[in-house]
Amino acid sequence: MKIIKEISAMQSISEYYRRIGKKIGFVPTMGFLHEGHLSLIIKAKDECDIVFTSIFVNPTQFLPGEDFKDYPRDFLRDYHLCKSSGCDYVFYPDADTMFPENYFTYVNVNVLSDKLEGMFRPGHFKGVTTIVLKLLNITKPHNIYLGQKDAQQAAVLKKMILDLNIDVNLRICDTVREENGLAMSSRNMYLSKDEKDKASVFNFVLNEAKKMILEDKIEDMNVVKQSVKNIIETKTPESSLQYIAITDNNLLEDIKDIKNYNGEVLISLAAYMGKTRLIDNILFKK
Repeated sequence: MKIIKEISAMQSISEYYRRIGKKIGFVPTMGFLHEGHLSLIIKAKDECDIVFTSIFVNPTQFLPGEDFKDYPRDFLRDYHLCKSSGCDYVFYPDADTMFPENYFTYVNVNVLSDKLEGMFRPGHFKGVTTIVLKLLNITKPHNIYLGQKDAQQAAVLKKMILDLNIDVNLRICDTVREENGLAMSSRNMYLSKDEKDKASVFNFVLNEAKKMILEDKIEDMNVVKQSVKNIIETKTPESSLQYIAITDNNLLEDIKDIKNYNGEVLISLAAYMGKTRLIDNILFKK
């Protein structure tokens, strides 16, 4: 496995593999890898000939006051995890390489980026779409692999790829969870053991909401949302629900007539466990 820091070198390597007919899989990350990231690398290795992983903590997707400076970083650890998972190349640029002086160009997916997470983190997805498009232009993959945990990110990037006619196949892979159901995230390191145990409530309420829709046949989505809120407040009063949404999985529009709705249902939430903000979701067909 090789580490590449220069954009031109990464582009040349990708072009070489494309020219000799090799299929390239790409896994973008911000580092401090966990089993969820590694599952994406392994999936890419199963489906492609060559696997690239990027490690870059992208400053443009953090809002003022968020944890950019404190975001966990451990490149040596990530290096060994990438290598053991079958990655062939790690693209590891610095911030000045990706965003040099007088950098002015950004990509924004309107409408989708302003919903859910976008309501609480305005400008976040502009940073995400911009860095992902840059990384796609640098690594030139056939497939890009993302996790379902970041459901809105997947929907936004899917729309960007479609609207801009980007020649890449988006592969969304299942969320990898802790034994207690907590979705794996690099930010879980901020949680104490007790907080990790209690944060399992978020996956629990998502499954309860799914049950209310599919099995209990509840038609008023406000009733489902209020039930989720009540369960969280009762089970873990030290946590606080920021939002819960029940939408389709394409344009992220609220589902108001669930009785006559056919398609994928996305139930997503954001909540604080102590000082740590966590997101999670459940996706199912109705």
